[in-house]
Amino acid sequence: MRRVRLKPAKSLALRVIISTLLLSFGVISLTGSVLNSKLSAGIKKVNLDTSIIEARSIIFDAQYQFAISLGKNSKSIMKIVEKIVNTTTSLSSYENPREIVLIRDPKNKKIGNNYELTSNLTDPQSIPENLRKQVLKNKTLGWSYTRLQYLGIGSSQALAIGDEIVIPNSGVYQMYVIFSLANQNTTLALIKNSLYLTGFALLLLIALIIWLVIRQVVRPVKEAARIATNFTSGDFSQRMIIESADELAALGNSFNEMADSLEKQIRRLENLSRVQQRFVSDVSHELRTPLTTLRLASEVINTARLEFEPNVSRSTELLIAQLDRFERLLEDLLEVSRFDAEVAVLESTDFDIVELVNKCTSDLAMVAGESSTTMRVITSQNLIIINADIRRIERVLRNLLSNAIEHCEGKPIEISILADDLDVAIAVRDFGVGLDKVSLGRVFDRFWRADPSRARIRGGTGLGLSIALEDARLHNGELDAWGQLGQGSNFVLSLPRKVGEMINSRLINSKPPSFAG
Repeated sequence: MRRVRLKPAKSLALRVIISTLLLSFGVISLTGSVLNSKLSAGIKKVNLDTSIIEARSIIFDAQYQFAISLGKNSKSIMKIVEKIVNTTTSLSSYENPREIVLIRDPKNKKIGNNYELTSNLTDPQSIPENLRKQVLKNKTLGWSYTRLQYLGIGSSQALAIGDEIVIPNSGVYQMYVIFSLANQNTTLALIKNSLYLTGFALLLLIALIIWLVIRQVVRPVKEAARIATNFTSGDFSQRMIIESADELAALGNSFNEMADSLEKQIRRLENLSRVQQRFVSDVSHELRTPLTTLRLASEVINTARLEFEPNVSRSTELLIAQLDRFERLLEDLLEVSRFDAEVAVLESTDFDIVELVNKCTSDLAMVAGESSTTMRVITSQNLIIINADIRRIERVLRNLLSNAIEHCEGKPIEISILADDLDVAIAVRDFGVGLDKVSLGRVFDRFWRADPSRARIRGGTGLGLSIALEDARLHNGELDAWGQLGQGSNFVLSLPRKVGEMINSRLINSKPPSFAG
């Protein structure tokens, strides 16, 4: 049978939505990051190109005004400088703030009026040193990103563009136009926030779409799971409702056909099981009457066996032995029929489990002696009182001990008893032929025998361990088994100390410590 391994998940729809959202988040994040990078680079480039053109125009206009002012006095030239500054820094509400910095060229040694100035308390340190060196070296327009600093006010990101100009009667100066990037940064922040908001809206929209789609797919699956659950509880009347003609409808039709087939098979098996149980029960009861008659007749014959010929006398002994075996088989079949009909009941009482184990070992000592084996009881407590059905527990112990004697091959048998406040465990360990993996998986099956030839010689029915397991579980206990070829076997009976309770732990591991793992 091919098994399909499913990953554990509380909700298929939730798992699909989460995984899809995670993948969508990754795609949207990557796309948004690339888009934001491209837009930012484009806006910065456009702003840089525009600023360079504007700065070149301002510096060219200033140079032109200084050129036509040759021969004028210093006062007139100062008015031209002030006019240039006022014209440059006078902006509309939609333009970036601009500042002017006029610095004497380091190589200008000409003595004359000093026209160095800055607009609006702009700190001359706003001009980076590398930009000054670039303008001084290349004698051409240069630019650099910087921080626009105001004396005692603060700073902001800016773009500084400068070139050399010649002021009459004063020599060469470096003129810088500083453009604030506040509007550019505001635009970039708006784009970034818009991308975030759009990405979040897309994720919500994707989640909603996936939820609507998954709901249409998962709802029939949930309905099928609900109906299948009802099947396990014995309700076979429900079927899936088919409302379309798509793939899910085909699934629903197949499911309903499977449900009809299962219902028929289960009904047939239930009827067969009831007939089988009734047959076993009736046959077992009906055979008891002729068995009783045969028993009485055989006892009469057995009483007079000394008067018969040796062959007839031996036949009488065989008759008695086979009647005993037949009677045990009927008792086992009756007990099995009670378990199948779920009418087996417990007659609980308080008793000493140690004493019961010792009694069972004493009763079977003669049988053990025939196999040249010994039984040793190992316990640290001489008195362990439990509340259980003593008849059934004794039957379990006798079955385990008889099974150990039969397969021990003359080697000792150890019976260990361990108890705490809530549970008790009895282990029956032999060192005989043992069990292979196949036998270990079927050791509690009805009518199954690991060695049929041995069972025919000893007279086993193949029901003893099966009934022992049922008796253990009737007490809310468990019967575990371990075996290995050539190493023997170990059967462990675990029981709650009070009938009706559940076992809390396995006090004895069925697998010996030397074979753990």
